[in-house]
Amino acid sequence: MSDMRLTNKIKEAGATGYILLWLLGIPIPILLLIFLLRGCT
Repeated sequence: MSDMRLTNKIKEAGATGYILLWLLGIPIPILLLIFLLRGCT
C-alpha cells in the first residue's frame, strides 16, 4: 500500500513540474513531446 502512495507522490511531483514549466512559458505541445519522449510511466 505504501508503494501506491509513493507512486502517487511521484506523479503529483511530475505534474507540478510540468505546470511550472508551462507557467514559465513553454508551449503545451512541447511539454507533451517531452512527456512522450520520457516515457509514460
